[in-house]
Amino acid sequence: MTPARYWRLLDSGKLVCELCPRRCELNDGQRGFCFVRARQGEQLVLTTYGRSSGFCVDPIEKKPLNHYHPGTSVLSFGTAGCNLACKFCQNWDISKSRHMERIADYASPEAIALAARQHGCHSVAYTYNDPVIFAEYAVDTASACRELGVESVAVTAGYMELEPAAWFFSHMDAANVDLKSFSETFYRKLTGGHLQPVLELLQYLACETQVWVELTTLLIPDCNDSEAELQALTQWVVTEMGSDVPIHFTAFHPDWQMRDLPRTPTETLLRARAIALANGMKFAYVGNVQDGHGGSTWCPGCGQLLIERYGYTLRQWALTPDGRCRVCAMPIPGRFAGAPGGWGARRLPVQIAPHL
Repeated sequence: MTPARYWRLLDSGKLVCELCPRRCELNDGQRGFCFVRARQGEQLVLTTYGRSSGFCVDPIEKKPLNHYHPGTSVLSFGTAGCNLACKFCQNWDISKSRHMERIADYASPEAIALAARQHGCHSVAYTYNDPVIFAEYAVDTASACRELGVESVAVTAGYMELEPAAWFFSHMDAANVDLKSFSETFYRKLTGGHLQPVLELLQYLACETQVWVELTTLLIPDCNDSEAELQALTQWVVTEMGSDVPIHFTAFHPDWQMRDLPRTPTETLLRARAIALANGMKFAYVGNVQDGHGGSTWCPGCGQLLIERYGYTLRQWALTPDGRCRVCAMPIPGRFAGAPGGWGARRLPVQIAPHL
């Protein structure tokens, strides 16, 4: 039961959590909507500090991040719970868990950092469920990682208040933010949240931090894949975040409480990509499908194939060591350092216990 940050006592005697826009008001012994932040006496505690649903070394492209040290490996982990209630959740067994036995592995921040370095990982990813709700654990781990030269990646829905976000993201090097839709109705009905706080966080990240940001939108048939919504979403990104921000349009598969819908056709993803590029976004990708063209990076200046991808595997590489197109010398936004990594598409489960 580790003390949590960002809360205050109300005159009513209740304690309000100020980490995310839900602002749950708690009596003693109550848990917030996320289930892992709880009131204990006169303080708020994080009940999952040091406890994880498992560790795995992944390719960084799986997060997905295509402009952040391509080809490198990342040590991924999460805890349990979530501060959204997405009916289409693709990791529902973790994010919706109410059972602490689902949290199988214990690891200190220092042990995670050491394991990442010993496995040759460039970074650690806080993922599977949303790191917003285990922010204290993620930040302590990120601090331990920095001491060992390991970077940190947040994979998040971005449902967080701006004051704690400034603290949280000051410890992150990169983030993939899940912009689930550009519709308030979609957010309210299918996630139990609201769109505007996510947009405000995205503007903050793009304009006021040095965090490398990429976006993901899971396209769900007849829910958030209309021409009008994709036009509005991509135009907003260009106007409010800039044309250099990459976006990943990924395929939905029936899960959790939306098993009656079909999988997203590849044609829908390619249409979304075309809309993004037509609206001025320089880098748009398709994911959860095998499409070498839509998954690869192309120079927005001369059209050269810069990074050829097939799934999570890199093939052709046409970037200079300082991240420029070898043909026209256009600088490509991102975090590139010399040659690409060689991790490939491997997935390696890791036990942290030996590193304690």
